[in-house]
Amino acid sequence: MSGIIDLGIWQLLSAYIFVVFLLIIVRIKGISREKEILISSVRMTLQLILVGYILAYLFENDHPGYTLLVIGVMETFAIFNIYTRVKGKLSVKLKKVIALSMAAGTLISIAYFLFVVIQITPWYKTQYFVPLAGMIIGNSMTGIALGVDRLVDGMKTKRDMVETALMLGATPKMASKTIVDHAFDSAIMPTINSMVGMGIVFLPGMMTGQILSGTSPLTAIEYQIAIMLGILGSVSLTVFLFVQLGYQSFFNQKKQLIVNE
Repeated sequence: MSGIIDLGIWQLLSAYIFVVFLLIIVRIKGISREKEILISSVRMTLQLILVGYILAYLFENDHPGYTLLVIGVMETFAIFNIYTRVKGKLSVKLKKVIALSMAAGTLISIAYFLFVVIQITPWYKTQYFVPLAGMIIGNSMTGIALGVDRLVDGMKTKRDMVETALMLGATPKMASKTIVDHAFDSAIMPTINSMVGMGIVFLPGMMTGQILSGTSPLTAIEYQIAIMLGILGSVSLTVFLFVQLGYQSFFNQKKQLIVNE
């Protein structure tokens, strides 16, 4: 099979016509989003160019130190993004739970996926480690962010229900079970929904990129199935850890609800 078609600078620039179309549409509709659209487009371009050069260097200079550094940076930014994306103030306890759940869940999933499923050699080979770990971390970040939103909102809006259950003798775990279950369900549903339409409604980015680069569609499918299952496992594990530990941050040692702290 032939390799991927190399895009020239003018071909790449021609794709920005879609940004112009969007700017025209929001202007006609009177929607004040021009600034956000321009900033997001420029930021995306600069970030991807920078990442492209970094990855090119890493691919040519495999080293365990570089790989661990990249994973550390990914985890740090993912955790920070969760903090900033969640509406409302987060307690110190809840922030610690988010960081612990995100780090533990994703690292366990990455280790299993790369060492058992893919079986890369050497383990720090950045060509596989960085892109696959990035997809796992990115999707887990989205899952936990949704879970945090639902958990925090549920504890606030259903405070009376929780306090009533506590007064009737329920433990904090029993009193918040409905909220915790709803948070977990809401967090994993986007991943499940994307799996339902995959292959029929749309072709995922990883698979499309492999096919465009000349990889056999069957090989691309094998990798896509594997990474989607890895993503599902990572999202499930990270969110499970979060909701099981997160609800406890809303109660003090006397088993009293402390939502406003």
